[in-house]
Amino acid sequence: MSAASLALRDIEDPQALRRQLARADRRRKWRAFSLTLPLLLFLLLTFLIPIATLLKRAVENPEVANALPRTVEALQAWNRDGVPPATAFAAVTKDLAALPDSSDAGALARRLNSEAPGARSLVMNTFKALPLQGATTPDTTKAALLVLDERWGETKYWLAIAKNGARWTPDYLLTSVDLRRDAQGAVERVDPDKRVFGRILVRTFEISALVTLWALLLGYPLAYWLSTLSARQANVLMILVLVPFWTSILVRVAAWIVLLQSEGLVNHALIGLHLIASPLALLFNRTGVIIAMVHILLPFMILPLYSVMTSVPPTYLRAAVSLGSSPLAAFFRVYVPQTYPGIGAGALLVFILSIGYYVTPALLGGADDQMLSYYIAQYTNVTVNWGMACGLGALLLAATLVLYAIYRRVTKTELSLG
Repeated sequence: MSAASLALRDIEDPQALRRQLARADRRRKWRAFSLTLPLLLFLLLTFLIPIATLLKRAVENPEVANALPRTVEALQAWNRDGVPPATAFAAVTKDLAALPDSSDAGALARRLNSEAPGARSLVMNTFKALPLQGATTPDTTKAALLVLDERWGETKYWLAIAKNGARWTPDYLLTSVDLRRDAQGAVERVDPDKRVFGRILVRTFEISALVTLWALLLGYPLAYWLSTLSARQANVLMILVLVPFWTSILVRVAAWIVLLQSEGLVNHALIGLHLIASPLALLFNRTGVIIAMVHILLPFMILPLYSVMTSVPPTYLRAAVSLGSSPLAAFFRVYVPQTYPGIGAGALLVFILSIGYYVTPALLGGADDQMLSYYIAQYTNVTVNWGMACGLGALLLAATLVLYAIYRRVTKTELSLG
């Protein structure tokens, strides 16, 4: 049968034509999906799986459950008051003796030490002293442990073991917002002198908000000026805007250290212009952090603004002026509202990037200028507390998602009103 005959038959049979169109549409969708499959796999491996691992580790608590299973079982009947029964002493001795090597004991000691200071030395000294002489029954084992280290008679160490016996725990997430569980498992606020992460989170938002505000104040006029130039001139000047993208952040931070120090070019210029009598403290404080972060993140504000401003017809301003409005009033009442999407996108991008900054505040700021990412790095590299690091990371991720949801809600409201 010829192709013309087949085409004529399909025209006469609408169902066959509909099936053929559906098959063609499925082939087109599968072809498009196959083209995007490498990108989806890349995002899965480099973005979604690491985030899922972070969230899992933020609530995972395997150290005590893996190292002291007999002890956890023996403490289940304990009322968490005073010293546990002798069977718990015998169980902890058996569990510590069964650990394969000192690295497992070290992981257990670090976890318990975060709950009860002093537990690290207690666990490691006991692990090295095993087996205990004369520890044949629960009572003799209890007596031998108390002779070895009298701290085994303190309730706080047994409470730390009992509290962390479950494989899953909300403790890391609670600690990241200055909460904790008491001995009975009820959630309460930590002592006032230990409420640190709330202040750190507020400080992170304050610095990010200041950086975003300054980036908007500096980037908006520059983006507007670029949008008024010809395409050739704008492209040439845009290269200068994009220069920071081609330079390492460490190089830029080092350059700011040279510029902002007491004998740096900035202070020399201000003194030479007789604007100040003595050098300003621009380094290792909040001022230096904000200056460097604004410089690094300014392109992320300019690019969204510029892309929106180039789509705004210049005739709107001329029409408003011709109808009697002053140029300044026409700019703020006619032009600026049309750039709200660019303002929102640029502000959100700069703010989200700011709250995750680590290198710049660490090198240019003081002790009171470190942001949340600094403490995530501390828990990862120094104290090796992955659960706490992931808990703070989950807090940062949640803050980012909330900000993005607010942005989507605001932009959707603006579009509906428009």
